[in-house]
Order: sequence, then C-alpha cells, then structure tokens
Amino acid sequence: MERAVCNNSNCYCNEMTCKEKILSNEYADLITDYVVADELSGSAPMDFCFHGIDDGYGVANVNRTMIPPMSIGVFGYSAIPVVYGLMQAGDDIFNPENLAQTGSIQVQNPPLSLQGAGVVMGFIDTGIRYELDVFRREDGSSRIMAIWDQTIQDGEPPEGFLYGTEYTKADIDRALQTDVPELTVPTTDTNGHGTQMASVAAGSILNQGLTFRGAAPQADIAVVKVKGAKQYLRDYYLLAEDAVAFQENDIMEAVRYLERMAIALHRPVVIVLGIGTNLGSHSGTSPLASYLNSVARRRSRAIIVCGGNEGDKEHHYGHSVPDTVEIRVAEETKGFCMELWGTLPDTFSIRVRSPGGETSQEIDFRSREDRVIDFIFERTRIIVSNLVVERDAGEQLIFFRFEEPTPGIWNLQVYPSETLTKGNGAFHIWLPVTEFLDTEVGFLAPSPDVTLTEPANTERVITISGYDGLSGSWYPQSGRGFTKNGAIKPDLCAPGVQVSTALGPATGSSMAAAMAAGCVAQFMEWAVVDGNVPTVESRAIKSFLIRSADRSENIVYPDRRWGFGKLDINGTFEALARLS
Repeated sequence: MERAVCNNSNCYCNEMTCKEKILSNEYADLITDYVVADELSGSAPMDFCFHGIDDGYGVANVNRTMIPPMSIGVFGYSAIPVVYGLMQAGDDIFNPENLAQTGSIQVQNPPLSLQGAGVVMGFIDTGIRYELDVFRREDGSSRIMAIWDQTIQDGEPPEGFLYGTEYTKADIDRALQTDVPELTVPTTDTNGHGTQMASVAAGSILNQGLTFRGAAPQADIAVVKVKGAKQYLRDYYLLAEDAVAFQENDIMEAVRYLERMAIALHRPVVIVLGIGTNLGSHSGTSPLASYLNSVARRRSRAIIVCGGNEGDKEHHYGHSVPDTVEIRVAEETKGFCMELWGTLPDTFSIRVRSPGGETSQEIDFRSREDRVIDFIFERTRIIVSNLVVERDAGEQLIFFRFEEPTPGIWNLQVYPSETLTKGNGAFHIWLPVTEFLDTEVGFLAPSPDVTLTEPANTERVITISGYDGLSGSWYPQSGRGFTKNGAIKPDLCAPGVQVSTALGPATGSSMAAAMAAGCVAQFMEWAVVDGNVPTVESRAIKSFLIRSADRSENIVYPDRRWGFGKLDINGTFEALARLS
C-alpha cells in the first residue's frame, strides 16, 4: 500500500516507500486538498505520495527535484507548512498556589471531587518522561494510554498512519516493571516542555498533595511527540540553528490521532497545544486553524491553546499607509523572514532602504513572480513574494526573506497601490517568534497588541493568556489580542509564572494553557462522564467558563490582555449551583 505511488501511467516510480518520503528531506510536504492531489497525478509524471487528514485536507510528499523552489507565488501560502515553536520562557519545592488560583484544588475535593476521571487529555508537544511518578497510579501502573512518537521509525506506527512508533499502555506498563524502562519503550522527552505541560494539567497527587498534584490528577493521558521540521523548511524560513520547530502538517496528523482515539474509545478528549508561531494571518485562517475548528465543534471535545509569549518582544507592527517601518537588526544575524498582511479592500506597494542608505525600486506586485532585491554595497539579498489575495484569509500577503542582513536600521516604506480603494489602508507586519531568531531583530515602534501567536486566533478553541498567580499582575510577555480582524481573543487568563511542574518551576503561556486544560478536564468529567451536559463541546465549555470568570472592576471586558477574566473553575460550579 505504501508503494501506491506507481498506480497510474503519470506516476513516476522509484523504490522509496511513502513512509520514507514523509521522512526524507528530499521530498517537500505540501498541505493540499484532494483536487490538488488529483492535479499532481494527472499531468506530467510525478514522484509523490498523498494521504488524507480529513475531508478537507491532505498532505502530498513531492520529490523536490520535480517542483520549483518553495515560494508562495508558486504554491500559495497555505500549501507550504508553517513552523511552530514552543511557548515557554531550581527550586523544586511544589507550590500549589497557582493551581489554587484557578479553583482547581477546591473542585478536586468534596463535595464535587472532580479530578478528570474518564477524560482523556491529549498533549501534542516534545513527548513525555513516562517513568515519572506523576504519571503513574498508586499501584505503579501508568496513566498514559498511548504515546505516538513521530521521531522513532523502527516500531509500528498507529493504525492508519505511515510513520513514527506507537507505544500502548501495555507496552509502557511492561517497561515500568523493568530496571531500565527505556530499553523496552525508548521514547522520552529530552526537551522537557511536554513533560512540564502534562504534569501541570494532569499530574498525579503525590504524598496527599504535599509533593505534587496536577489540575486533573485522574485523567488518562495520551501523548504525541512531534517530529522536527525538515531541513528544507528550516532553510526556507531561515530558522536559528538550535530552534525547536514543528511542521504544521505533523501537528495536524497529531490532532487526527487524538481525534481517532476519542472516536474509538467513546470518551471525552481535551487536546492541549503549548506551541505557537507568528507566521500566518493572525485571524485563524490557516489549515491547522480550520482543522482545529472542525474538531472543536464535535461533542465531547475541547481544544486549549496558549496565547504565546510575544507581547513584549517588538515583533509586531501595525499602522496604515503611507508609512515607513523601521526594523532594527543586530550584529551576526544570518537571516529572518517577515510577513506583511493587508486589510481589505486595500493593496500595497513597498520599497526597502538598507542601513547604508541604498534604496530599492518601488515594487508594485503586478505579477506573482518572486522579486529579488540586491544591493551594490550590501551583501544582503531580499526575496519578496506576494499574493494579492491569499486564499484562506482573502487579503494581501507580502512575504520577505532577508538573507545575510546588514546590521543596523532597515526601512520598509509601504505605499498604497494604484488600485487602492476607499479602505483605511491598515496593514500588519510580524517578525518570527523569538525562538526562531538567532539574534535580536525588532521594530523600533512595535505594537504590543495583536501579538497572540497562531493558532491562538482560531475561533472555536479556548485561548489562554498568562498572569502571575502569586502577585495577581499581568505577565508582560504573554500575547495580547484581539485578532487581526478584531475578533475577541484571548478568551481567558490563567496563572503562567513560576508554575510548579514535575521538572521544577516553569514560566510561559503554555503553562497557563496546561493549567486551564486540567480545569476543562474537570468540567468534562462533570458534564460528559457524569452525564450533566453530555453534548457539550469546546465553544459551550468556553461559555460556561467565561460567565464565571474572575473580573476586576477596573478593567473593561473583554480585554486585550485578560480576555473575559481570570479562569475560576470553582466559580463555574458555584454559578451552576445558583441556577439549579
């Protein structure tokens, strides 16, 4: 079945399996719909594999020697997978204060006694250190139902998938009975981020809560360790060499894995994403966002997404034309990409001036061909791609790749094009998230709002920003709303500073999302497992939580930082009690 690449006369045949093509850097991964896949097999002979994710999306793995270099002008923006990074910025003593701030500990105790029993929590991240006590039951067996490690290729992948290795609960329990568990189940979490998130959301109660406890300590756990992005994509997006980066299509596959598990088990599932990117429209239109929306609208599903840590990073600029944008580039910067997104109905032209004073010609984008800007006195090479109408967002996108940029202040002049109508001329520009840059690159006059990372702008997911649970103050790095198109995000705020995890304290919006996800699992137990609201789904859960959020009299809600207020799961049940 994997060799189905040779099933018609227009299909180029070789000896590589589809699994090998999925993993090989010599094959580009394109997020497509089924029509695009038919086009690949219906023209000149092509060497590719295709597999579907759901009814709307699939992934084609295409021989890179048979297609043009990566360019949004050639493939469109949504076809090229964007890359996502981790959203996290000694004292190992457990401090339950952050957990108490959400009301989770109160709900764990009688009379409600809700600890996530019967709920599956799915983590899409860097894996998990399954041998830790916080992921075991009192008898020593594992609370982890399954781990799909996309990075290990010598075992059996999950049914319906072509790569990685799946480890079942039986595999994990057998490994835990040995002196060296990793010889039996070799998956682990060398980064630690996935382990931290899973422990915050679903860690077991140890030593009656004095040593550790998570928000949903009886929930079952499922984990996807996402494989790293292919080198050709890392090169295309000019990522820092040590950046942890995941491809959009692998994340979508991970969501599909957890969704299939929910269907097979007839269990409520809470999916947690502690990753983010500045690539995208920031209005929830990407393929990943669309897929998350389709899953989140199904009953007994909830998807929790962190808002990112870009609020104070000087990586967003918002203004209107005509305008000159100043970008500060540090010494030894090897390169970076940047995206300008317009606002309907306007279109724009640009001109670039280097730190040495050389100015490019005005580029008006009358064709879809990439434009290359070279300088006489600078080594810098800038490749500019343009889509007058990006397919999913419907607005203009100008994509920049700065190669070997000269340090100093770069000027980007943005003009109304000749076709500018009576719009307001508004545009937004985003630089990469901090984790993707090898040096400091930022706008001299940044805009701190509209700094939620994708996929936090997705409509139906529950988007969480972070605050300091000990002081009650806002966490300044946390991303701020609203979306580019003015939709209300974030939804709620949760503690994200010095949160106790199984690996010590951690800070970041991903920790806030993990804490919120555990509270959602508690609600899922009451609503679905106990049968109080069996048809509940992500948006309905969001509404329950919003109505009972803790709000300050000094803030007008919804707020760009706090959303509808601080998460208070105990307050949710108190509000329900008043209605009964």
